[in-house]
Amino acid sequence: MRNYQKIQGMKRFYFCLCLVLVLFACTRNPLKINVSDVSIDLRIKHLDVELLKLKQDQVQTTIPELKKSFAEFFDIFTYRMIAIGGVEQANFSETLYSFISDTLIRKLELKVAEKLDTTVLRNDLEMAFKHYKYYFPQKELPVIYTCISGFNQSIVTSENLIGISLDKFLGADSPFYEKLGLADYKRKNMRPEKIVPDVMYAWASTEWPKTDRSNNLLGQMIQEGKIMYFVDATLPELHDTLKIGFTKKQLDFCKKNEAMMWTYLAEHKQLYTTDRMSIKRYMDDGPFTASFTNESPARTGVWLGWQIVRSYMKQHPETTVADLMNNQDFQAILNQSSYQP
Repeated sequence: MRNYQKIQGMKRFYFCLCLVLVLFACTRNPLKINVSDVSIDLRIKHLDVELLKLKQDQVQTTIPELKKSFAEFFDIFTYRMIAIGGVEQANFSETLYSFISDTLIRKLELKVAEKLDTTVLRNDLEMAFKHYKYYFPQKELPVIYTCISGFNQSIVTSENLIGISLDKFLGADSPFYEKLGLADYKRKNMRPEKIVPDVMYAWASTEWPKTDRSNNLLGQMIQEGKIMYFVDATLPELHDTLKIGFTKKQLDFCKKNEAMMWTYLAEHKQLYTTDRMSIKRYMDDGPFTASFTNESPARTGVWLGWQIVRSYMKQHPETTVADLMNNQDFQAILNQSSYQP
């Protein structure tokens, strides 16, 4: 009898052990990889520091050095971000110094130093780009530039460069944003924790831009889903709320109502619409998605596309991140995803 009980006890033990191992295998994130051996040389250059230390009598003589050091980004900054033109403009140095010495810019310089830890930012960016290098060893790393733009573009990209406007990430409660009259849905993502996911999202959007094949809603959903999966791959430890910029309540809404949203799009024949305004309703930022309730977040189409791509990658573990990003057959991705919310 004792032997029988012992045998039964061992059977239960091994059954429980196997069950735990199976559950672990099912829930383990395959994107959580060890990149400690991945070596990168990520260059981060601070235009804000170099500009804001200049005295009035130094600006004109220093401009050639700045153009040489910051290369294409210097022109992106002066032309696109602060809109004062280039060195060929009359009185360019005086205009640039007016920007540097502006009271608002000086206040922003102090607030950026208070709110943002550039050492932490560097470490987080390096970790993200180590993952990028792991999945894309042949690709060149971009040079990253920081600046203070006076609340202009948050992230700008060009070939092999990324620019970050640090004054766009001071925190949702920043009095600067309140004075600008920015809507709550915009302010909630203007915080330091959003810099790195926004950088990785912007870089993926630059490396794999939209094509003619993403001209309907489904195509754009899956295109965005691929970009979000890239963010998954490069920031596997980051919570989904930060990746997509939803609150916990908004994320919970999407999880609870995923089937309802997908059914609505299918039944109302929205998936293959090419109507620009219909597409914007599900893909653009805003307070909520008009087709659903006021409790929904905007960009529900992005979230649904993300879940389709996640399902596709789960069904096809042999598919690499590079394979996914280069796959432009959006219909095939849906068909092979076994997506059933």
